[in-house]
Amino acid sequence: MVLNKKVVKIGTRGSALALWQATWIKKRFEDRYPEITIELIKIKTKGDKISDVPLSKIGGKGLFVKEIEQALMDGRIDMAVHSMKDVPTEVPYGLYIGIIPERDDPRDVLITKREGTLRTIKKGAKIGTSSLRRKAQLLYLRKDLQVLPLRGNLDTRIRKLDTEDLDAIIVASAGVRRMGLQEKVSEYLSPGIMLPAVGQGALGIELRQGDEKIYNLVAFLDHHQTRLSVQAERSFLKQLGGGCQVPIAALGIIEDRRLKLQGLVANTEGTQIIKDQIEGEPSNAQELGKELAERLLRKGAQNILDEVYGGRR
Repeated sequence: MVLNKKVVKIGTRGSALALWQATWIKKRFEDRYPEITIELIKIKTKGDKISDVPLSKIGGKGLFVKEIEQALMDGRIDMAVHSMKDVPTEVPYGLYIGIIPERDDPRDVLITKREGTLRTIKKGAKIGTSSLRRKAQLLYLRKDLQVLPLRGNLDTRIRKLDTEDLDAIIVASAGVRRMGLQEKVSEYLSPGIMLPAVGQGALGIELRQGDEKIYNLVAFLDHHQTRLSVQAERSFLKQLGGGCQVPIAALGIIEDRRLKLQGLVANTEGTQIIKDQIEGEPSNAQELGKELAERLLRKGAQNILDEVYGGRR
């Protein structure tokens, strides 16, 4: 591999989890290309700066990626590492998600202050999450729960379980696993109980269009099955036109050479959840995502979206 420069710069958020993820990518590069120096460039995003307001209140699209994407467009970095659940379905002109490595566990987990599961935790328990998706599914399962806003990086949210008046929190399994905090998990929540966010557990490497040398450098990290699964989920989300203001969830899994995609749209109170699933050839990932979205819209999801957006999306 011929590269004009000996230093490649990776843009990342500065949280402990984001740095773990970028460092994981960095180590894979260094093992393969010991002659190239990899530098991590920490970039603060709007989502990092505003940590006391729910994402749904400040407009969730691109909150954790825009500043990093700007650095990529400006040439200050050569690539960006994102959590795919943070990446909007539309990326800026001139950029693209070039690489999606193999996915980690896409599920959510419950972490409790005392022993218990989602079904056995005490009546009226206070559970922290700022995700409308999680809140809606929690309340749909148990209307007695009190769902309280919880922002901050993963380590901050886990710490708040002890410092604030909470009985439990819900976070992504992948982050807990990457940070080596599995011993804190009280319960892994199956997708049948808590369908995850689009792209949850997957990383994405964003590149500049036309930068073939960098693409060729990182292409070995791409995982074809994960890419197709995430493409189906993102196509589903894009067809719905949803963001952080609406509880939307999806999970694609390839089994026996078939792509099985589940999708969900709920109202914010968790009194109405519309779910369906579809399966087909993995090569038709984007079409499957669109078709599943259309099914949910016909089943009533359009009414939920119209209530939130007032018919304007």
